[in-house]
Amino acid sequence: MLPSRSSFPSSFTWGAAAAAYQIEGAWNAEGKGLSVWDMMTSQPGRIWAGGTGQEACDHFHRYEEDIRLMQSLGFDAYRFSISWPRVIPSGVGQPNARGLDFYDRLVDCMLDAGLEPWLTLFHWDYPYDLFLRGGWLNPDSPAWFEEYTRVVVDRLSDRVSHWMTLNEPQCFLGMGHLTGEHAPGLRLGMTEVLLAVHHSMLAHGLAVQAIRERAKQKPVIGFAPVGCIFHPASDSAEDAEAAMQGMATIYPDNLWNNTWFADPIVLGHYPEAGLKAYGRHVPKIAAGDMETICQPLDFYGCNIYSSTKVRAGANGRPEVVQPGQGGAQTHFGWNVTPESLYWGPKFLAERYKLPIVVTENGLSLNDWVGIDGRVKDHARIDFLARYLRQLDRAASDGVDIRGYFHWSILDNFEWAEGYKHRFGLVYVDYATQQRIPKESAYWFQRVIETNGGSLYVGWGGDGAQAVYSLEAPELQATP
Repeated sequence: MLPSRSSFPSSFTWGAAAAAYQIEGAWNAEGKGLSVWDMMTSQPGRIWAGGTGQEACDHFHRYEEDIRLMQSLGFDAYRFSISWPRVIPSGVGQPNARGLDFYDRLVDCMLDAGLEPWLTLFHWDYPYDLFLRGGWLNPDSPAWFEEYTRVVVDRLSDRVSHWMTLNEPQCFLGMGHLTGEHAPGLRLGMTEVLLAVHHSMLAHGLAVQAIRERAKQKPVIGFAPVGCIFHPASDSAEDAEAAMQGMATIYPDNLWNNTWFADPIVLGHYPEAGLKAYGRHVPKIAAGDMETICQPLDFYGCNIYSSTKVRAGANGRPEVVQPGQGGAQTHFGWNVTPESLYWGPKFLAERYKLPIVVTENGLSLNDWVGIDGRVKDHARIDFLARYLRQLDRAASDGVDIRGYFHWSILDNFEWAEGYKHRFGLVYVDYATQQRIPKESAYWFQRVIETNGGSLYVGWGGDGAQAVYSLEAPELQATP
């Protein structure tokens, strides 16, 4: 049952997110080295319509404008990522002073605007020079990441307190090393992929140690994996248990799961079900590895967009319920399932006993500028209202939810999909770099101002949605 008013705590953090390669541009400016995404986008046929991140949103040069825009929209925080090869062009060795200077300016600008910096160390732009040395397959890769982390912490931790190590390892390892749609575009066997996974988790553990040892102010540390979410087909206890089982399941032919990554990081061991599922492909675990991987965390970040409906099948095991024809989908083709922001945080909080931060949530739409110069993305408003009410439901049921970051602040380069998709609260005209806040940006501004209270303006007891006025950025009750 949905709550009738906001249950978000007064200390709740509202923000938006972005990633370096997707928005910065300036791909070879001021000493920056190449990343695997620079490599990938240079290969014909890899990216939709030949898109690249060479200019993207030109955030490198326009960051002040973008931060002012976030300030005007009332955000509490901005989740951003550091480009590893911008900071250390070869991945290891001599840092690039001009790259570090950029992040100095960016952080200072955020703080001047009253925005809390939430820093992600790795959002997929792996240094090309380290890729040539084996990348995540190299047993030295955890130490490389630790070295990079130390450089960033030494430079920014006097002003940055919120840290995330890795963003979505299921993607940069599964899609980058197993199925090949993402950089570095490899199609390896599961044995090699799980070795890369193990090295990335060691890198996470070493990075957490480095942050805690070197941070100049008390750090708040988490990571941001994909939330692989299931929701029940009915209100029955049996279907609810099936959904919980689904979120703990590991499938032998892919990495789309929660527990293979989070159990070692939070609980200190690989899940037994995963050891059975992956079998002979499981890498050798050296003495001390699990102790390195399992470091104390302050929150569990999760990126949640959609979920799979299941019911209790034979022996209570989850059985997928197909959505049928004509169901609501985003422009990306992902099912619209608001329940994911209830069941996902509930499962993760119960299993890992950590506060939850939704580090990404949003949707792709085929937005354009209307004849009146406005971007009327009412479907995004509807989507967010439904999802955020479910997140509030989780909070009202006792889940410790500390924050929500919309993906994304700007329309941007969407990896292998190029510029096909627009996830932003702010429209970007890539030809002119003009920024236009969409209707959803003003709607979200009101959500922030009321700490979620405006989610309940104009909603009837039957759950009917409020009508959004095109004349002013506020919700008005349905007549």
